Amino acid sequence: MKLKKIFLTLCLFSGLISLLSGQTANLEKYESTIANPYIGIGYLKFFEKAYPDLTFSKKYDIQNEDWIITVKVPDSPDDKDGEGRSEEFYWANGSFLPEAELVNKDNYWSLLYSYSKELADPEKYTDEEKEVIREFSSKENRENGSGTPMFLFDFIYESNSRRSLETHIKRISFLGVKTNIHERIKKPLEIIDQKIRELSLIDSEVRDFLYQIKSADGYLWRIIDGTNRKSFHSLGLAIDVLPKNLGRKQIFWSWAKDKYPNDWMLVPLKERWIPPQKVIEVFEENGFIWGGKWIIYDNMHFEYHPELIEYNFNR
Repeated sequence: MKLKKIFLTLCLFSGLISLLSGQTANLEKYESTIANPYIGIGYLKFFEKAYPDLTFSKKYDIQNEDWIITVKVPDSPDDKDGEGRSEEFYWANGSFLPEAELVNKDNYWSLLYSYSKELADPEKYTDEEKEVIREFSSKENRENGSGTPMFLFDFIYESNSRRSLETHIKRISFLGVKTNIHERIKKPLEIIDQKIRELSLIDSEVRDFLYQIKSADGYLWRIIDGTNRKSFHSLGLAIDVLPKNLGRKQIFWSWAKDKYPNDWMLVPLKERWIPPQKVIEVFEENGFIWGGKWIIYDNMHFEYHPELIEYNFNR
């Protein structure tokens, strides 16, 4: 619960979670309004839009006082009416939990949270916010805290085990380099590749970005460093785009922490390696969020979350 509260506080001032009115609240208002955000069943529509080949049906469970969501993954995208694979989850404030985990629902974050359209400026952090960031990124919180519930994603992408997941891993060429990804994101990555190449013909900044790409690392079965949680690289849903030369700029919070142990979060934006804005927008338009907008920034990282793009940009 402690980590969850810290996370929500971080989300509050970074623009990741905001009030239903769309206005960001101050920390005092967070205590009374944001501590237990309500994500109603009406927001199921954002998952339906994000995964149009899947079927989401719902029924109310009186005993558990929550909605049961039956999710069906078809055997092929064009066969929604076929048998496919189905599994039941409880809505649990947008966490998609199996019944056995309902007793622990306060330990899980909602899968829907505010992903900011704007990049937060570290020069505007207050002293209180800096301390919250330090506590959130501490070794204790990262090792013992809860995080994103993976149950829905593990079902969709068949990533409960490495063996089942790897039957869906495909090797592709992306932005001029080879990488391994989950087959479900092959099409959006092909669109991103094409659009970035087209932009590179008319935009020198995008052209330089494309020329400087050293690698685009996708699938790697692993736990997030310093935590007990599976990385989205383990699902083949994340891409780390690394340049040939960082130009002495910072790109990842943990690496910056080695140089600035207490103030890594204050590294100015001009001293961070950042992809061109047009490149970030192309990724977002095709269902990816960018790790550079996280308080614990990961500027090389793009992660497939079409439900967040729908929830934040298309409502």
